[in-house]
Order: sequence, then C-alpha cells, then structure tokens
Amino acid sequence: MSGYFKNPDVIATLSDMEFYVTQESGTERPFTGKYNDHKEPGIYVDIVSGEPLFVSSDKFESGCGWPSFSKPVEPAHVTELRDTSHGMIRTEVRSTHGDSHLGHVFNDGPRERGGLRYCINSASLRFIHRDDMEAEGYGAYLDQVEDI
Repeated sequence: MSGYFKNPDVIATLSDMEFYVTQESGTERPFTGKYNDHKEPGIYVDIVSGEPLFVSSDKFESGCGWPSFSKPVEPAHVTELRDTSHGMIRTEVRSTHGDSHLGHVFNDGPRERGGLRYCINSASLRFIHRDDMEAEGYGAYLDQVEDI
C-alpha cells in the first residue's frame, strides 16, 4: 500500500470519538478504547491514511489505560512534536501523512525494548489481523508480527 494521505472521504465516515481524537487532538478516556486489551496478532494503521504505525509484537501492557507500544513499525510514518498543553511538557505523536493525532510518547517504557512507551488512542487506529495483512497491502510487515 502506498500513497498515504489525509483522506477526506475517510474523515467524513469517522465516529465522533475518532474525529475528536484524530482531527481535534483529543484523548479518549482511559480503559475505554477498543484496543487497550486487544491481543490478536497483526498491524495497527492510521485510521485516516492507512499508513502502518505499530505491530502487535511491540504492544505491551503498561497499565496506563491506552494501548502502549515500544516502537513504531515504520519510524518515518510517525512525527513527534513538542506539546505544552494542559500545563505539561510532553511529546505528541502524529501520523506523518495523515496528520492524525495518535497520542504521546514517554520514556518510561520497558528498558529491554528501548525504554519508550508510545501511548496511543484506540480511536486513531485501525487493526488489521495478520491473516488479512497480505490482502490489504501490508504483507511486507508480516515478518514483524509474532504470535502473542
């Protein structure tokens, strides 16, 4: 799959929460997102652009209430920006081509996996099961998806 972009046709179909998170830099309430406890093998892509972001093999339980990943599957598809909202200094994570707000990255992740925790809103993601990755154009990432 190539040609990732901020797709207005997809944006028009987003739920209220998906729109709020991706287009208005919102945050879903902790422990409410559909992928927080999700454990199937596959890839997580930007719900707006389809660009590959994270694989299930890099997902871990952090207890923070949002899906957490140790690294992006394609670093070029993730943009990190300084965020000083809400009286804090954080690093916001956005999809590069879709410009969707995804969440934030923190340096309190598992040390054995590099020490980062990408704390991501479920509403910004679409999950593609390993069995469907080839058909949906993400076959190049199959070797990075392990059984959970």
